[in-house]
Amino acid sequence: MNKVRIPIALQQAVMRCLRAKLYLAQQHFALEFPEPKIVYQQRGTSAGTAWLQAWEIRLNPVLLIENQQPFIDEVVPHELAHLLVFRQFGRVPPHGNEWRWMMEHVLQVSASRTHQFEISSVQSKTFPYRCACQQHHLTVRRHNRVLRGESEYRCRQCGEKLHFLANGND
Repeated sequence: MNKVRIPIALQQAVMRCLRAKLYLAQQHFALEFPEPKIVYQQRGTSAGTAWLQAWEIRLNPVLLIENQQPFIDEVVPHELAHLLVFRQFGRVPPHGNEWRWMMEHVLQVSASRTHQFEISSVQSKTFPYRCACQQHHLTVRRHNRVLRGESEYRCRQCGEKLHFLANGND
């Protein structure tokens, strides 16, 4: 895998945002929180993930470079909020009331569950599947699980099992 080189100024901007939001949390709770480790290894269409026990935030380097400040302003606090919620409340729903409260009242950022960044540069090949009501697109990983008989997937709308469209259409 080719490693994406992130300009040092961009890495510094990430750290400035992280430290500013961490400071807000420390002031709010009157507690010291350790600085999370930042790793630029997130792949796929996810902008970032929070690794709770490792106290680590993984960021997607491609989406960071393509979106820069909007990415930093949105994704860094989003992932930090997951870590802070875990530290303060333990295991709770990932985007539940505690996370929303942490985002809006402590970190002072709008609570958005998903990013709206253009993902064509990081999107992998998908495979067409069909249920009773619509067509779905499964990732390579999920498609391979179906082929190996390890998993089956159902539509959230109609509940029907998804079936692979070998020729790509109905």
